[in-house]
Amino acid sequence: MTATGRQCGDCTLCCKVMAIEELAKPANAWCAHCRPGRGCRIYPSRPAECRAFSCVWLLNELLEEHWKPSRSKLVLTTSDDGLEVRCDPGFPDAWRRQPFRNELREWAISGEPLDMTVVVIVGQRMTLLTPEREFDLGVVGLDERIVRELEGTRVVNVTVAKASDLAP
Repeated sequence: MTATGRQCGDCTLCCKVMAIEELAKPANAWCAHCRPGRGCRIYPSRPAECRAFSCVWLLNELLEEHWKPSRSKLVLTTSDDGLEVRCDPGFPDAWRRQPFRNELREWAISGEPLDMTVVVIVGQRMTLLTPEREFDLGVVGLDERIVRELEGTRVVNVTVAKASDLAP
């Protein structure tokens, strides 16, 4: 149970959308130890990576019930730059449905002045949401970075670059 009092219950979506390095489990494939909708077969001895993970819905009591991943088909996680929205690959347009689309746009609006981003991840494809548009970034590799071009705090363009090509 989390500080919010929420529990995963029947939700196991993180066991599908998240990569688990220690288990060599890629993102967007069910973990071999998961019983979808029922839980983890190795829960007491699960890897540290799994122990440390909590989706934003579990941690933030301000998110309403419709954001529970088993309902929304979306797992919200945070990054150094902002919010990541990981879609169940079986429901790639889940983030475009209401009320999610409007709420994600509102978060993009409120995050922009704070240099916080909203990135939607569907399979290996990424889309950066801004108050004014969606930037389809395609597949962003582990060795690549999202580079935003700003006018003040407003994002006017987005590209993807090799990490090694960026100045330290």
